Amino acid sequence: MTAAAVDAVHADEPADEGERRGGVGAGRAYALTLVITGLAGLLAAWVITLDKFHLLEDPDFSPACSLNPVVSCGNIMESDQAEAFGFPNPMLGLVTYGMVIAIGMGLLAGARHRRWFWLGLEAGTLFGVGFCTWLQYQSLYEISALCLWCCLAWVATIVMFWYTTLHNVRHGFLPAPAGVRRAFEEFHWLIPAVHIGIIGMLILTRWWDFWTG
Repeated sequence: MTAAAVDAVHADEPADEGERRGGVGAGRAYALTLVITGLAGLLAAWVITLDKFHLLEDPDFSPACSLNPVVSCGNIMESDQAEAFGFPNPMLGLVTYGMVIAIGMGLLAGARHRRWFWLGLEAGTLFGVGFCTWLQYQSLYEISALCLWCCLAWVATIVMFWYTTLHNVRHGFLPAPAGVRRAFEEFHWLIPAVHIGIIGMLILTRWWDFWTG
């Protein structure tokens, strides 16, 4: 069996105890998912960071994505929530999305990691999706404005989180009944699609009068 075939098998079957001790790799699809979502998040963080610098230099600067009273990146950048940890949020994204890209590229090159690494990635993506959820609430109901680049980062983080969870459930790093694991694998696209769809519906209903007026 070729190395590629071995990787394909490992991508579809849970790892046994011996494999987990020696490290577990990932299939090409999951590795590419990390690279693509990491690039999308990094792009969003980079553009927002540049616009933040421009805004600091010129208080009258209007970001290109400030299209109307609802889609207004400038209002988001000037809010207190845009510096949740004492520095601009996208600076955190520049680091974390870059790390995700590096992990994905390593997996494409054949890297294998132990259980603690995969659980660490799970914790990191869980923090990311939790932070995005908080930002979504703040954006919709406190700031009352949307940033398109932020929305791109939200989508990227959601997809990244759910497919990392799928990987860890598939390999037994996160315990789950066999039926749940099979359902998760068969309908792997459904959960992130529903998650993103719920956010889309909240955005639609929050500004229903504006969209339909």
